[in-house]
Amino acid sequence: MNKEFVPSGQTVNQQFYLKLLKRLCDSVWKKRPEMWSSSDWFLHHNNAPARTALSVQQFLAKNNMTVIPRPPYSPDLVPCNFFPFPHMKGQMKGKRFADTSRVKKKTLEVLKNISTEEFQKCFQQWEKRWYKCIESKGEYFEGD
Repeated sequence: MNKEFVPSGQTVNQQFYLKLLKRLCDSVWKKRPEMWSSSDWFLHHNNAPARTALSVQQFLAKNNMTVIPRPPYSPDLVPCNFFPFPHMKGQMKGKRFADTSRVKKKTLEVLKNISTEEFQKCFQQWEKRWYKCIESKGEYFEGD
């Protein structure tokens, strides 16, 4: 499992995001060369300024990275918002941590304990939300 935490004090700007995308590309190329060569994968990210910057768009185009387009006001389409984040909050709520390294450790522990079936259910929910977004013609909607 690849994992990355944003360093303390670091702003997620276009330069930081480009470095992250380069590491992602390297990882896909090394771990899934057949997917990389066939461009049989896609990227789903939000419309934050760091992700919509011209330099990022040029990098994505240069590397033939398919990005799933998304309406600007549909936060319910971001799997992290409706699956692992609430799951982590439930597991970590009310706990105190001595430092950020312990928060990171607990976060990884919680994520590693999520079953394959739970992740599959998440992506099934994601697909249902796509259709709900299509039905609402890209307008804001909430929940399932």
